[in-house]
Amino acid sequence: MSAWLFLPQDLSTPVPCIIMAHGLGATKALGLEAYAVYFQNAGFAVFAFDFRHLGESGGEPRQLVWIPYQLEDFAEAVEFVRSLKEIDPEKIALWGSSLSGGHVIVTAAKKSGIACVSAQVPLLDGDAGGMQVVKQIGLWHLLKMAFGHGLRDLVRSWLGLSPHLIPLFGKPGSIAALADAGAWEFFNQIAPDDFINRVCARILIRMDKYHPIKYTPRVCCPVLLQVCDKDISLPKKVVEKAKKHLGELVEVIHYPIDHFDIYTGENFENAVSDQIGFFKKYLID
Repeated sequence: MSAWLFLPQDLSTPVPCIIMAHGLGATKALGLEAYAVYFQNAGFAVFAFDFRHLGESGGEPRQLVWIPYQLEDFAEAVEFVRSLKEIDPEKIALWGSSLSGGHVIVTAAKKSGIACVSAQVPLLDGDAGGMQVVKQIGLWHLLKMAFGHGLRDLVRSWLGLSPHLIPLFGKPGSIAALADAGAWEFFNQIAPDDFINRVCARILIRMDKYHPIKYTPRVCCPVLLQVCDKDISLPKKVVEKAKKHLGELVEVIHYPIDHFDIYTGENFENAVSDQIGFFKKYLID
């Protein structure tokens, strides 16, 4: 696992730590440093890592996004960070966005002792989000993506063949896991020159089977949900369900923007400011 460790200046006593990983197919090089520096300056340690198969982490085949593996990586990151002498093991927070926003909910439900969770534009229910995508891109295009590419890649993996790769991001209507104008603009603005715009297509027929919302009743720590109201992957009914399950543990902040708008400019500044306020509340005495 490849990771960055940011430590605050004051290490006279063990410090709280925020563990971070990015969303679907993204790596720590796509903007996580900007968050980490803000958190570091606020007095927190930050452990930002790449999931296996992606970025600077190892693993074959390359560009594989496989949810069970990513959940294992988050759990291993927690155990590793807890072992560091600079870190207070009782003040570990999880930060996730988009797909990893769902991962932090699942991890908090499974791992004891998590102090708090920040879930930014999280994928909480693959089915509900998928239905909204159907409305946006059309059933025929979705079926072509799922069966022409996703199933093809999955079958090739069963046969021990090389993966079938598609672009991670692309323009609306194109063959890409994220064929969206917001995704196209975000990745072109943020991605470094050496970013690999490819992903194993099998994730297309696995996303709808991922339901972090089912784990919300088991979460025992405070949760910050940052919701972009124009984000079709996080319908209002799913947010309401999460609020019902989490009860007094959850703080929900709404932003009148779309999914990818939260990563840049003034929207980023607002979101990270809200996150710092949340982390200070639950990580600093």
